Amino acid sequence: MTLTPALRTSRFFKACRCEPVDTTPVWIMRQAGRYLPEYMAVRSKVKFIELCKTPELAAEVTLSAQRVLGVDAAILFADLLPILEPMGLDLEYAAGEGPVIHNPLQTPADVDRVRELLTVDSLSYVFDAVRLIRRDLPSDIPLIGFAGAPFTLASYVIEGSGSKNYAKTKMFMFRDPGAWRTLMERLSGSLVRYLLAQIEAGCQVVQLFDSWAGCLSPGDYQKYVQPYTRQVISAMPSEVPVINFLTGNPSLLPACRDAGGDVIGLDWRVDLRHGWAAVGHQRAVQGNLDPVTLYGDLPFIRQRASEVLAAAEGRPGHIFNLGHGVTPDVPHAHVKALVQMVHELGAR
Repeated sequence: MTLTPALRTSRFFKACRCEPVDTTPVWIMRQAGRYLPEYMAVRSKVKFIELCKTPELAAEVTLSAQRVLGVDAAILFADLLPILEPMGLDLEYAAGEGPVIHNPLQTPADVDRVRELLTVDSLSYVFDAVRLIRRDLPSDIPLIGFAGAPFTLASYVIEGSGSKNYAKTKMFMFRDPGAWRTLMERLSGSLVRYLLAQIEAGCQVVQLFDSWAGCLSPGDYQKYVQPYTRQVISAMPSEVPVINFLTGNPSLLPACRDAGGDVIGLDWRVDLRHGWAAVGHQRAVQGNLDPVTLYGDLPFIRQRASEVLAAAEGRPGHIFNLGHGVTPDVPHAHVKALVQMVHELGAR
């Protein structure tokens, strides 16, 4: 991948490299979502998975979200789980229930059903969307690709859906380390190929979402998860910034940092000042406004955004974001206002 001068000198890329910027860059996780009228105009006509698998529509909602909000990066509209379908999992997006896997792994022997993707041709709709987005995205706006981290995908594969305690996943991990290793290696190998194909198609940045690893102790994360996250991140080209985002457990931040990533995502459960200290100030961080803040009035949102920026202490290397994805019923005007506030306050 060759970076254009406009992308290399964009405030987003500068922040990834911990270089000074004119103002704090900002983007919003799940920024193409149900809170946006422009998104709903498209989504109301098709099912969610159809939207994900139709490159022209995925490109449209990605581009409109970036344009309407005025954010400093676009993120590919896709989902974490469709990569599991060609690996042998029966995935359904059930109305009102979210994603469900109908043939989860119930015994260690079931790992034999999981196929590592030696080619990602079956996911070509993702890469077609990337090419369409990159063609029409402003020249100085990076496109973020993404994937679920190995542990989060493994949890879906074993639990079959969301979980409160991830007991099935943990017991699988504890009882048969060999089967766990095989599963994680197949997921990691597939993820490397998938992310590299996103980059080849036109993404300049990638983010790993480890949405469920917060259920683990630091020792278990280091033993059972960190090697595979590191394997994926270390396979990315050096010129492509990687954002490593793990939620739900601030005590895992040092281990998350050690797994790799140019930028470490912080959720809202940790003060940004303390989170950055745990990560180390030589590394960029992303975050970390509580998404629920956006239900408040504009003065309240401005105050809370100011507090996050103050915690960054003007240090180069801060990318403003929410501590998790924006929720569906937040007023879209509040999200637009937040972006403007960050650009205004971050320039001071």
